[in-house]
Amino acid sequence: MDKPVIILGANGLGKAAMEAFESNDVVVYGFLDDKAEREGEEIGQVTILGSMEDNSYYDLIGKDCEAFVATEEIELRKGIVESLVDEKKAMPVNAVHEAALIPESASIGHGNYLGAGIVLGSNAKIGNHLVVNSRAVIDYDALVGDYCHIGAGAVINSGVIIEDEVFIGSGVVIVSGVKVGKGARIGAGSVVINDIKEGATVFGNPAKPVD
Repeated sequence: MDKPVIILGANGLGKAAMEAFESNDVVVYGFLDDKAEREGEEIGQVTILGSMEDNSYYDLIGKDCEAFVATEEIELRKGIVESLVDEKKAMPVNAVHEAALIPESASIGHGNYLGAGIVLGSNAKIGNHLVVNSRAVIDYDALVGDYCHIGAGAVINSGVIIEDEVFIGSGVVIVSGVKVGKGARIGAGSVVINDIKEGATVFGNPAKPVD
């Protein structure tokens, strides 16, 4: 990556993304954050430059800087991504930690955070703007859609299909061949052995719907 990166969001995900970029010797120019009172605060050696409404820094995106969107809230993330694409003609870049294990046959979209120790299997495919936390495993031939959140230590086995906007908690295990519908939520530590319907919330071992 030739250009430095501006991280939109100075929360925990923003710091994690900064460390992922720095692990690959990518320069983080600074943070922009909605909380104006945080202007001038430093995270590590990187400064919060201002708010996302500060055009003097926001205008650098697409010209002199790349961007990464650091918010776990799906609708807010989608809104910021759409603004960047429409206004700046800039697609957010991936923040991939140096310690992630990714084979050449795996396919990765744009704007993803891939934490330390995550493993992608052969021919695994992930979409755009995911948050995949530390030591998660997405095994061979698995397919994960856009705007999904995968918690630390989750295991998505071979051939699993995860549709868009799915939340998968820490330590979840999804057995091979299962399909998880759009917008579903899977509670931490659950073991998923059957398909999950769109929008459903499940929890437990085996995972069952929660009212």
